[in-house]
Amino acid sequence: MKRNNTLPTNAATVTSLVLPEQLAQQAADAVRELLAEAAAANTTRSYATALRYWAGWHQGRYRVELALPVSEAVVIQFLVDHIQRKSKTVLVSELPPALDQALVAAGLKAKVGPLKLSTVVQRVAVLSTAHKLKRLANPCELPTVRTLLSRARRAAVKRGERPTKKTAITRVELEAMLATCDDSLEGLRDRALLCFGFASGGRRRSEIAAADMHDLRKVGDDGYIYRLEYSKTQQAGVKADSTPDKPILGRSAEALAAWLEAAGIHEGAIFRRIWKDRIGPALLPGSVASIVKRRARLAGLEGDFGAHSLRSGFVTEAGKQGVPLPAVMAMTEHRSVASVIGYFQSGAAEDNPAGRLLK
Repeated sequence: MKRNNTLPTNAATVTSLVLPEQLAQQAADAVRELLAEAAAANTTRSYATALRYWAGWHQGRYRVELALPVSEAVVIQFLVDHIQRKSKTVLVSELPPALDQALVAAGLKAKVGPLKLSTVVQRVAVLSTAHKLKRLANPCELPTVRTLLSRARRAAVKRGERPTKKTAITRVELEAMLATCDDSLEGLRDRALLCFGFASGGRRRSEIAAADMHDLRKVGDDGYIYRLEYSKTQQAGVKADSTPDKPILGRSAEALAAWLEAAGIHEGAIFRRIWKDRIGPALLPGSVASIVKRRARLAGLEGDFGAHSLRSGFVTEAGKQGVPLPAVMAMTEHRSVASVIGYFQSGAAEDNPAGRLLK
């Protein structure tokens, strides 16, 4: 493919380019429409980040602001710049080093080097959505673009690349993490948070951070029902096929009750920051992830743990214990069987009864 030669060759010139703090008007309009479409905060941020990157890359590549509709040639150039391919014994792409550095300097990339293929695919998908919302001819749907992305996925698989997933926290890992929680305020909070996040269906970090006393009610002598009013599915405007009521029973209910009593929480956020011995405001989603990582580290667990580990671990553990898939999906609020199956971790492979047909 003929390379584009409009990019300045002088690295200092590229670095001095004023990459846009504001998007071009048409792209900015698309962002606003996208934000209106997506109620989930994480989705909102990812859409805005993707379009800002497109705007910055486009200005660096062509020295003009991004305007919709984008041409087929521009999308193909974006793919060629960002998708790695094998050349002899090394992986290469066409993103000029000077432009790469400029994107990092402008805060549009975290570091110099290739983006993950999943990130490239997501950014093309966001651009595609922007065109659809504005009812413009969509270059991302053209056969050339779709074929390039398809071949890139196949090539990545052939190279042995697989999507990275957080290590699942199944019951074994959870027990080890709970053992690190003492009876201090912090220990009580973290124990309750881990139990709540796992037992209520593998809640996302945003859902744990948003948990509120208004949605919690006591049932019987040793249980709670938490009404999940703000799940990702509901925020996306999709009617869930399951009840929003999630049970918190047994040890999980005991851990939650101990935290609420010790912290004196009767209204507002359930999980909060702790300043020495003083209870602060609600935890942020990022703080939930930090707590999970810290407890995994204190437990001496090996793996790449994060808040999502509770979600994948819940599904994996349910599979190990033979819980029917509809019951699992009622707790997790997955709408697709394919999606929930994707959460099963390889550690559960030896427990698959379909692997024992000759026994």
